[in-house]
Amino acid sequence: MSPIRVNRTIDCQGLSCPMPIVRTKKAIYEMAAGQVLEVLATDPGSVADMKSWAHRTGHQFLGTLTEGKLFRHFIRKSRPEETRAEQRFPHVVTNEELARKLADGVVLLDVREPAEYAFAHIPGAISVPLGELEARAVELEVLADRPVYVICRTGSRSDTACQMLADRGFKQVYNVVPGMCDWQGPTERTV
Repeated sequence: MSPIRVNRTIDCQGLSCPMPIVRTKKAIYEMAAGQVLEVLATDPGSVADMKSWAHRTGHQFLGTLTEGKLFRHFIRKSRPEETRAEQRFPHVVTNEELARKLADGVVLLDVREPAEYAFAHIPGAISVPLGELEARAVELEVLADRPVYVICRTGSRSDTACQMLADRGFKQVYNVVPGMCDWQGPTERTV
C-alpha cells in the first residue's frame, strides 16, 4: 500500500457509473474540510469521473493510483467557501427524442468505456470514452457547429462530456438521459 494517509476509505469495487460518484458525494458530505477520501473502484470510467466531479464541485482531486484492475482515487474535501453546487448540463433530451433525431443523421457520441460500447451501442454512434475526450477534442472540433448528442449508460458521464464540449465552443450539445440503461431502440455489437 502507498504511504498516503487518508481519513476515510470507501469501497466501490464492482460498481459502475454512476454509483462510485454517488457514494463519493455521500462520503465527502460526511467528512470535515481538509480530510482525504480514498475511493476504491474497478470501473475504468471512474478515472475520468472522479477527476471531473471533483473539478466541478471544487473539491481537490489529488490523483489516482492504479494497482492492476483496482483504481485508488484520492480526493481532499474543500472548505465550504471553496466548493460550488454541482451544475447539471442544461440541454437534455430523452431517449425517445434521440430516437426521432437519429433518422436525421445527427452526430451521436458514446462516452462509455470501450467494452460497454463493444457489447451494445446505437448504430452510427462514435465511441469517445470520457477519459479520452480531452485528448481527442481537436479531432472533434469539426463537429463544433453541428448538433451533437452525447450518451453514456445513465446520463452522468455524458453530462460531464457535454460540459467539456460546451467549454470548448460546441454550440449545440445535448445530453441524452437516461442513456443506454433504458435505450429501447436498435443496438449493435462490435465483438
